[in-house]
Amino acid sequence: MQYRIHRKTGDRVSEIGFGSAYLYESGMEEGVRALRRAYEGGINYFDLAAGDRAAFPIWGEALSDVRKNIFYQIHFGADYSAGTYGWSLDLDRVKRSVAWQLETLRTDYIDYGFIHCQDELSDWETYQKNGVYDYILSLKEQGIVRHIALSSHTPSVISRIMDDVPIDTLMFSVNPAYDYGQGEYANGSVDERSAIYRRCEAEGVGITVMKPFSGGQLLDAAVSPFGRALTPYQCIRYALDKPGVLTVLPGASNTEEVEALRAYYDQPQSALDYSVIAEFAPVSASGKCVYCNHCKPCPCGLDIGLINKYYDLARAGDPLAAEHYKTLKRTAASCIYCGHCDKRCPFHVHQSERMREIRAYFKEK
Repeated sequence: MQYRIHRKTGDRVSEIGFGSAYLYESGMEEGVRALRRAYEGGINYFDLAAGDRAAFPIWGEALSDVRKNIFYQIHFGADYSAGTYGWSLDLDRVKRSVAWQLETLRTDYIDYGFIHCQDELSDWETYQKNGVYDYILSLKEQGIVRHIALSSHTPSVISRIMDDVPIDTLMFSVNPAYDYGQGEYANGSVDERSAIYRRCEAEGVGITVMKPFSGGQLLDAAVSPFGRALTPYQCIRYALDKPGVLTVLPGASNTEEVEALRAYYDQPQSALDYSVIAEFAPVSASGKCVYCNHCKPCPCGLDIGLINKYYDLARAGDPLAAEHYKTLKRTAASCIYCGHCDKRCPFHVHQSERMREIRAYFKEK
């Protein structure tokens, strides 16, 4: 397992986390085994937006003894009073749900307390008017909530809430389908979604990724919006390459599925290459670097994807990006403009021109 440091909180988070939507389906015994196997395999970040209330006793049984070693993200608005997952903006209902979750999980604190599922501006207005946001703040003052976070599928709403209140973490749906305008939650243009990734990176807001497989559609050619299946490993790598991303949270319900996720680190680089998505990219995405590094190897040893990422982040206002760029062993100034990368880029980025542009931006001779 590999880990990333949350720049705002300092937490050391596993790149692959655990989504809980389907955990309840395997029952207590197998569910406990799956969670313990995930923990023993290095997974330390767990999303608690469960598909059914039956999942919570499984979490309590499996992980209460190692609670101090893991991170829970709990959603203020997820309601389980009817058994299956529901959504509520009512303050009393939210309070009852959170109290029940804490008791059933056998814990007395929440690592990341989420302003839950804000997909319309009206949701945010109601959330504040009803006092739910103030309730999260009060629990933070008491030390019960350690960090405040946000979950949303809508870039414009995310931008508004980030303008209104400070958050440490964003849960966002990241996959090639949504980024390219395909699917139920494909909200925002290519540029709007890219701007969210860059803003989070610039402000140190860690992104936890929901729906990395677009609800499983990307894994099945018969239902994929692209008519071709991707592998889970391509989708995970795609998400991890996005600026700001801290951890990817695929759903799992049994030990076999946990082992399949952990096998990500056993895959050759060729199995992680997602450049095939260039065939599906809309016109608006053409010519824009996605940091896939399919242009490698560079004859001069440039990490072209990373150079592009630091440049884009620096232009987006990330104060650390320029410093990171300067620490690279070889920067855009080392480019000999041979055009090798231009020919290999599946997204039709004129990388040699970009290297000139980047060199000028950082005032390199």
